[in-house]
Amino acid sequence: MKKAGVLVLIIVLLAAFSHEAYSQINRNKIKKNNRSIASFRGNKNTFKRNVYNAIGISLNAFNYYGDLSPSAKKLSTDLSFTRPAVGGSFVHRFGPRYQLVASLMLGGIKGSDKESADPNDDDAAFRYVRNLSFRNRIQELSVVGQVDLFENQATYISRVRWTPYIYAGIAVFHHNPQAQVPDTDLQGNALSNKGEWVDLKPLKTEGEDYKLIQAAIPFGIGARFRINELMDIAGEFGFRYTFTDYLDDVSQNYVDPAQLDGELARAMAYRSNDVEGVSTKVDEIIADPYTADGYTTVRGYGRAGDQRGTNEKDLYMVTTVRLTYIINRNYHRAKFR
Repeated sequence: MKKAGVLVLIIVLLAAFSHEAYSQINRNKIKKNNRSIASFRGNKNTFKRNVYNAIGISLNAFNYYGDLSPSAKKLSTDLSFTRPAVGGSFVHRFGPRYQLVASLMLGGIKGSDKESADPNDDDAAFRYVRNLSFRNRIQELSVVGQVDLFENQATYISRVRWTPYIYAGIAVFHHNPQAQVPDTDLQGNALSNKGEWVDLKPLKTEGEDYKLIQAAIPFGIGARFRINELMDIAGEFGFRYTFTDYLDDVSQNYVDPAQLDGELARAMAYRSNDVEGVSTKVDEIIADPYTADGYTTVRGYGRAGDQRGTNEKDLYMVTTVRLTYIINRNYHRAKFR
């Protein structure tokens, strides 16, 4: 009987201990679940199952760097010629730090020796006397990869509040440089279409042909900020390295005026006769004209072999503010009844 009583006591104690242990485990599990629910931001097991896409619109600004910049410095530009552009984009997020952005932008660039070059600067005065100008409308299609500094956690719900990033990619663009027709040709005769904007490529102002569809390498930096669960806003600053030196229709040397096709081509290729003295250096340059083949030009300008451009590739800078909206989200809020 004593053994039976001891056995019953042991069973009772084990049962009580087991119940208490189970209750403690259950309470811990409930607390853990509560914490998980409170901090739930989507499935964090794997990012690959939680990629997302977005669409965006952007306001942009274009700036030109090339032969008609204010000075010979590589990154010289005239900020007063900043031109607006608009764009649309498609974004594909495929990793905790990575996304691809395909964009279409429409904008323009502009340059002018007379308005940008300082006639009182001994170096810039030569550009002022050259007196060339242009505008160019650009339509660009690009695909760039962005690498974020800060990681997203998984779904779009748990993306970071903000992150800096770098980007690089490839672009294809169409351009078409134009310039305004002067009042007279090189022989002083009035031009019937004076003041009109004309395409420069068909005129072959340097005797060269070039393609209007070109490739470029976009690269730069940016920062993206989360507005709410579905919208982000980003600011970018970058450049387009092009493979052409004819965004401005200026690249190499003047050709002999007699070899150009028509008075309009000659008038658009050579504009130094329109320059008036505004500084000592400019007066010194234009005071020495010479005449050949019936055409009078400023010495050093307008004749075969005279330098017209630098033969270095042109660039344009793009500053962007982009608003994006996530379109294919795969996370759904729980429904409680």
